[in-house]
Amino acid sequence: MRLCGTWLASFFLLTQWTYAAEPLLRPQDRVVLLGGTLIEREQVEGYWESPLTLAVDFPVSFRNLGWSGDTVWCESRGMFDPPAAGYARMLEQIQQINPTLILLGYGNSEAFDGPEKLDAFREQYRKLLADLAGPKRRFVLLSPTYMEASSVPGIDRQSTAAHAQRYNANIDLYAAVIQELARDGAASWIDLRPAFSASAGSTPLTDNGITLNAQGYWVTGRYLSLALAGRQLSIEQLPPPPITTVSGREPGENASVREQLRSVIRDKNELLFHRWRPQNFTYLFGFRKHEQGNNAVEIPQFDPIVTELESKIQSMKPQ
Repeated sequence: MRLCGTWLASFFLLTQWTYAAEPLLRPQDRVVLLGGTLIEREQVEGYWESPLTLAVDFPVSFRNLGWSGDTVWCESRGMFDPPAAGYARMLEQIQQINPTLILLGYGNSEAFDGPEKLDAFREQYRKLLADLAGPKRRFVLLSPTYMEASSVPGIDRQSTAAHAQRYNANIDLYAAVIQELARDGAASWIDLRPAFSASAGSTPLTDNGITLNAQGYWVTGRYLSLALAGRQLSIEQLPPPPITTVSGREPGENASVREQLRSVIRDKNELLFHRWRPQNFTYLFGFRKHEQGNNAVEIPQFDPIVTELESKIQSMKPQ
């Protein structure tokens, strides 16, 4: 992924801020990102959180609780338990974090079920919002993202394009329901679908037609920045450099402040991932926790390290 980050920095010059309406973010906001693959993979890229952090002149913290393949029923979060148990664990995590704003990204997995499950999706999403509600808590609902026609071995391009077209028709149906729920529940709504129209015929926004790549997060991050922070960076495309360089896990000493900031954000997100979703969950909290003693007591020890990194993130913001 660092290669893609280097590519972005090489081909685009970030010039000035473009301003929009009143921002949705407020000072000292604790933001939880909740949803499926769209949300989970952002913690690896950081192209949503980075511009949002830079766009406001006050502290805001982010907690990513995304789970690949998740739905409004929390089916992926059940792990060895029924989905209801995963749903309950998610609500418990929300209670512990106590966010002031929750950004939800659902609909991509559910859209595969087509129009037949639309009513069930509407009712469960409405229930989810009710269960997540808290005093003065605000919600931002994202649209699901479109599928791009991609290359699949053994399948011609025309067939994949037709499949993407059918899926995107479902996406529009599910997006309309989410927009309706946002309106009825006095929540904010951000439509990410125009990002795909704006980039049509240019660099792909996905790895496999449906999962956003670094470019996809970077492009959609500009939509989020404008809606949540009230401004986004204007860009000017530069000519290609004579060579392409590949960096490692850490950015080089000559990397921009923004890229260094994104690196720290990614490190913070990795710690949070292990805090809220440890790989050895079964031994820590599940049906085998009796086998290794009280190791779960160590999990909250991630918190002060995360707090330290968040302080570093704020200190790295240009004055």
